[in-house]
Amino acid sequence: MRRSISFILFISCTAAFTQNKPQPPVKRIAIRAARLIDGKSDQAIVNPVVVIERDKIVSVTSGGAVPAAVEVIDLGNATLLPGLIDTHTHVLLQGDITAADYDEQLLKESIPYRAILAARNANIALQHGFTTIRDLETEGAMYADVDVKMAIQRGEVPGPRMQVATRAMTPTGMYPLLGYSWELKVPTGVQYVDGVDEARKAVREQVMYGADWIKYYSDRGYHFEPDGILHSRVNFTDEEAKAIVDEAHRLGKKVAAHCIGSDGIAAALRAGVDTVEHGDGLTEPEMDEMAKRGIYWIPTITVGLYVAPGRGGNWPKMAELQRTNFPIAMKKGVKIAMGTDVGGFDWRALNEAKEFEYYVQYGMTPMQSIKTGTSVAADLLGWSNRVGTIEAGKWADLIAVSGDPLKDISELERVQWVMKGGEVFKNEIHSR
Repeated sequence: MRRSISFILFISCTAAFTQNKPQPPVKRIAIRAARLIDGKSDQAIVNPVVVIERDKIVSVTSGGAVPAAVEVIDLGNATLLPGLIDTHTHVLLQGDITAADYDEQLLKESIPYRAILAARNANIALQHGFTTIRDLETEGAMYADVDVKMAIQRGEVPGPRMQVATRAMTPTGMYPLLGYSWELKVPTGVQYVDGVDEARKAVREQVMYGADWIKYYSDRGYHFEPDGILHSRVNFTDEEAKAIVDEAHRLGKKVAAHCIGSDGIAAALRAGVDTVEHGDGLTEPEMDEMAKRGIYWIPTITVGLYVAPGRGGNWPKMAELQRTNFPIAMKKGVKIAMGTDVGGFDWRALNEAKEFEYYVQYGMTPMQSIKTGTSVAADLLGWSNRVGTIEAGKWADLIAVSGDPLKDISELERVQWVMKGGEVFKNEIHSR
C-alpha cells in the first residue's frame, strides 16, 4: 500500500514538473517564391508565402508578406509545387527490358541486397521531387517493400512516403521465372494463387504482412487481331478475380490490376478493380465504363516507350496505341493518375518525371499534367487530406524548380529543392 502511494506521488510530482517546465517555442518557417502551383487551382499564385510549423502547412498567402518571428527561406524566382506522386513504381527492381535482365535479379541477387538497392532507389525518387510513391509489388522479394517503407518512416533512410502492394498474384505458371527445368525449384516474381479459397487466403496473408494495396496480373500474351484491337489472354477466372477484389475490399484495401490487352482490362473491370495499370488496349466502351465508375487509369507511358525498342514484336505498336487512346480517354472523363513503372526501367537511367512531358505531348495542358501527379494521385491513394496540394493542414511536402513548368513541363525533370514533412532533403537553390 505504501509503495502504491509513493508511486502515485512520484508520478504526480513528475507530471507537475513537466507541465511547469518552460517549453521551447514552436519553430515556424516561411517559404517565399515567385509563383506557386498548389495542385488544385487552375492558375498559379504569384509571390506566395507558405508558412510551415513542424511537419504541416499552416497557411498559404499571396503578396509576399512574411509573418513576424519566422525563419524565411527565399527561393527567389523559383516555382513551388506540391511534392510529386508516382503511383506505379518498383523500388526492388532495376530494369527488365529483357527476360535475362529479370532472371539475373531473381537468381543472383539476394533479397537483402535488393532491399539495399531499393533504399537507394527510394532516395533517387525523393531527390527527383517525388515525396510519395505507390510501390506495386516486390518482384520476388517477398515483403521487403514493407521493410523499406518502415525504414523511411522511422527516419533510418531518406525516401518518399510509401504505400506498398507486397507480392502480386497470378495463377500457377503465368508469370516468370519460366522455362527452367522442372527438376529445379526456381523463384517466381509473384505469388501463385489458384482457386477462390487460395485467392482469399493470399489477400489475407498479404494484408497481415503489411500490404496497403493488392495487385494481380489480369492478363498476358498481348497480340493484335484482325479487328485492330489489342487482345490478351486472361489469367484468372472471373470467380478467382472477383474473390481477390471482394476480399481486399472487405478488408479495406484497394486493388490494382495489371492489364494491357482489351480482354484483360474487361476482366479486371468485371472483377471491380480500383485501378487499371498500363491499359494499352483500352477500347472506348471500356473507357466509358471506367469514367462512369470512377476507376483510375495509370498509363505508365514512360516504361512502354523505354522498353519497346528492346523488346520489339508488338511492343512498339502497343506504345503507339497509348498515344491514340490517351486523348480519347481524357475526353471521356477517365481519371488519369501519374505512374511510370520505374523499376521496369533502371532508376538511374531516366528521371521518372518524364511522364509529365508525355502527358502534355498526348493532349493535356501542363496544369492538367501536374495535377495527375499531385491532387489526382493523392485522391487515388486515399490521401487527399494529407498530400497532393499546398494548403493549410496538409503535410509540408513541397518542391521547387527554377523555371515555370506551365511554360516548360520538362522543368519537373530538374527539381532543385525538396522538402518532406518540413525537412529539406535537397537544396540546389541558393535561398536569400
